[in-house]
Amino acid sequence: QVQLVESGGGLVQPGRSLRLSCAASGFTFSYYAMSWYRQAPGKERELVAGISSVGGSTNYADSVKGRFTISRDNAKNTVYLRMNSLKPEDTAVYYCNADALGRVTTTPGDYWGQGTQVTVSS
Repeated sequence: QVQLVESGGGLVQPGRSLRLSCAASGFTFSYYAMSWYRQAPGKERELVAGISSVGGSTNYADSVKGRFTISRDNAKNTVYLRMNSLKPEDTAVYYCNADALGRVTTTPGDYWGQGTQVTVSS
């Protein structure tokens, strides 16, 4: 049974930081590229950040570059998203995705988590 479980979302004020986690099980995590997507109300789901299976390559949406950092711990089957300098426009449900291709791409793989809500507001 493949499972991706996001956690760490919540309500934060603009300028603050938050770290999201995605715990994976049921597949060989170290073979999969991992990514974070987000979807705000009324908007399309968009790629936020991706990381290759080993962790040597990453990519970021222009809107978060320099503020967000994706990382992974293959020993813990977990991928993280550190979100600094949060802005109200970062408000969205954040989803974890796993791709068996192993490389960072701009299209999602087959496995999705249920998402975690991030709200940035005063």
